[in-house]
Amino acid sequence: MSKLYVIGIGPGAYEDMTVRAIQTLKKCELIVGYKVYNALVRPYFPDKEYYETPMTGEVQRCRYALERAKTGIPTALICSGDPGIYGLAGLALELRGEQTTPEIEVIPGLTAATTGAALLGSPLTNDFAVISLSDLLTPWATIEKRLAAAAQGDLCVVLYNPGSKKRKGHLSRACQIMLKHKKPETLCAVVRNISREGQSHKLTSLGELRDMEVDMFTTVFIGNAQTKLINGQMVTERGYRDV
Repeated sequence: MSKLYVIGIGPGAYEDMTVRAIQTLKKCELIVGYKVYNALVRPYFPDKEYYETPMTGEVQRCRYALERAKTGIPTALICSGDPGIYGLAGLALELRGEQTTPEIEVIPGLTAATTGAALLGSPLTNDFAVISLSDLLTPWATIEKRLAAAAQGDLCVVLYNPGSKKRKGHLSRACQIMLKHKKPETLCAVVRNISREGQSHKLTSLGELRDMEVDMFTTVFIGNAQTKLINGQMVTERGYRDV
């Protein structure tokens, strides 16, 4: 039976991969991924065949993984975090279309919203939105509408892809939109290199966040009206004590 496994490897550390992901990678012969992701798993699975492309090679990776899996080779298509959250699970299913081979199984993984939140305390205890600031695939006008809607609803917000060499002003623009509906003192945080070398996090306010420098390895957390600092940790109240 031909089968392709689309696997979420989590934020980077082996300890943050699920047991299911590890067991699946062990039985695969070929691992297909972005070069950075392959480098994260190669030390733990050195005997596998690897295929990689640089950034923006997503379609090429998916097509290659589908073709190799179709020949009967147990194949893993790996993604950081969860493969269904800004990952390649959807693309793999789209490219296979209505064909029945290879069979595709999606293996979930820990995404940056949850792993980053754990470092900060508990900022996502109540409703929240996850929004990517990358306009490579989504028009900026659409991103602005989503930011405004989340802010108007007083949701906690997690921002993925907040900046890069080509997109230095996107976080500042996002904060300006948020500040129309949230107070400047709203508690926020930035987390960088989650579960990887150089991991760091910093608490800040929405007003200060506007001027911070971030990159593609940064995840941004913006609190709501119930988010507060408790003993140095970011906590969003849900109201359990009021019931």
